[in-house]
Amino acid sequence: MNYRINKSFSTSHEVNYLIFFDFDETYFPHDCTDELLNNLYELEEYLNNLVHKRFVKIGWVTGSDLNQIVHKMERANLSYSPHFIASNLGTEVYNVRENGELLINEEWEKRLTKAKFFNDKVKELISELYHVYRINLVEQTQFGQKRYKFNYYYYERSKTQSQYDLKIIRHLAKINGMGININRCNPKAGDPEGAFDIDFIPLHTGKKEIVNFMIKYYQVPLVNTIAFGDSGNDIEMLKTVNHGYLLGNATEEAKGLHDKVTISHYSSGILEVLQKLF
Repeated sequence: MNYRINKSFSTSHEVNYLIFFDFDETYFPHDCTDELLNNLYELEEYLNNLVHKRFVKIGWVTGSDLNQIVHKMERANLSYSPHFIASNLGTEVYNVRENGELLINEEWEKRLTKAKFFNDKVKELISELYHVYRINLVEQTQFGQKRYKFNYYYYERSKTQSQYDLKIIRHLAKINGMGININRCNPKAGDPEGAFDIDFIPLHTGKKEIVNFMIKYYQVPLVNTIAFGDSGNDIEMLKTVNHGYLLGNATEEAKGLHDKVTISHYSSGILEVLQKLF
């Protein structure tokens, strides 16, 4: 696949460390104020030096698709791309060349082609939820459904009802052989208030699986793995690496699930951790 976004960080055949970033509201701040962007540019330069001196590979692991990522990179005027991008909640993986060209990771693609994951199967599950359990999931049509990720909103009516409904959704996904991601929406990232993201994906995909895959792919010891996130769908990723941190601007839901939280927000929080570790 030929797809160019930006020049990548410095590259080296040797890899000693892996750093995973969630993108929205972690690496990329949606407010894009001058202060936040200046902090982000400082982080970019720090990472570029770190990559060269300590043989680091950097990846974005995000629910966004490539078009959304490119749009946000242009909006923030980012100078660098990571070494790999796991988009659409880690259902698609691209290696980034130093000139910014994106290439499909063939090893990950082989895994996906073996997954028995079909649009019709998801639609049947959505229909069953509505007609049997009266659980209505609203399709996220603003970005369109993807080949291996189907997005819906669940609007909360009450806490008790939501706990019951979400339990049923997880159960039906499991018995139908699907992976699922459920987390409370973050309005700062453009989602509605009072809703949950419901994402149906193939089994053995998602952010946790991306971390495990990349550790093996680059043959990096677990002790040298780092990750940053801001929401509930980042928690498994953060718990899989050796050093996993929520940023100070993380959602309250996420902070209730993970105890490593930076004092500072966004890029400042990331730098706070990296400067201690390195």
